[in-house]
Amino acid sequence: MAEYDARPGAGGIAADAALLFGFIIHLQTERRLSAHPAAAYRRDLEALLAHAGGVALTAMTPALVRRALARQHAAGLGGRSLARRLSAWRTFFGWLQKRGAIGTDPCVGIRAPKAPKRLPDTLSPDLTAHLVGFEAATFDQHRDRALFELIYSSGLRLAEAVGLDTGGIDFAGGTVRVLGKGAKTREVPVGSVALSALRDWLAAREHHARPEEAALFIGRGGKRLAPRTVQTRLGRLAQTRGLDRHVHPHMLRHAFASHLLQSSGDLRAVQELLGHASISTTQVYAHLDFQHLAKVYDAAHPRARRSVGEATRPVDRTDAAGRDAEGSQPDAAGGS
Repeated sequence: MAEYDARPGAGGIAADAALLFGFIIHLQTERRLSAHPAAAYRRDLEALLAHAGGVALTAMTPALVRRALARQHAAGLGGRSLARRLSAWRTFFGWLQKRGAIGTDPCVGIRAPKAPKRLPDTLSPDLTAHLVGFEAATFDQHRDRALFELIYSSGLRLAEAVGLDTGGIDFAGGTVRVLGKGAKTREVPVGSVALSALRDWLAAREHHARPEEAALFIGRGGKRLAPRTVQTRLGRLAQTRGLDRHVHPHMLRHAFASHLLQSSGDLRAVQELLGHASISTTQVYAHLDFQHLAKVYDAAHPRARRSVGEATRPVDRTDAAGRDAEGSQPDAAGGS
């Protein structure tokens, strides 16, 4: 363990621990973050301390922040991860400023290395329908089909789906009330196929649910379903259904967004349905949709060919990672 700076005002290990504890409490109580993102903030701040040469958090300088970023970048941490980490540091030091613990934010003016743009992994409409449209006969199958149909139908995050209670579904209105990031509530339409699967699931659920359990999706023990269980079961389902790639729940949310945008072209509507605070977060799906349209154009339009000698070969529009418009990689399983 590094020796911490003992200068007046520099604090020490105990002082840093107290600050981290207070910040996590602030995130969970005032910003209403769940345990997982709060834990991620803590890990990011501990990474800053690990590369700061023993200097306390209240004595951090821009030079130390830059050095911490440079060391982590040299160790192989990517641009996206560094940008997220820097954002966490800014949030923490902004909180310290409001408390009067520091005078200036040491992260001001510092930028993380640029990360290459990466399109989200998703599935084609036909492949998604094949994946989630299986016949359900058992308790687990009824639950899984209802859950996966709902995530795809309404574009839910995994945490939003497993956090639903039975009263969150309005069958008459065909909507679901979701508690999203930052404790923000939104109401999202639910398709008829998902509603039918949910009705079947509720009929199976009543034989296993504990009387006091409000969770919509439960395990065989009668308690709320854990996110990790959902991830495992969807991965196994993809293998059973013959998909040659790894599939995770967020891919169903990506599929919802990209398929809806391809059909409607309404980026603002997709933003609202996804619960994105910024339109820039949703714009990645516009890029995905353009790649799909570009592939159709290259394959069909006579003037899209490169030359007479290449008349039968369309322009290659896969990205730098080799993914096509659906986010898949040739001859390899897509990663999460």
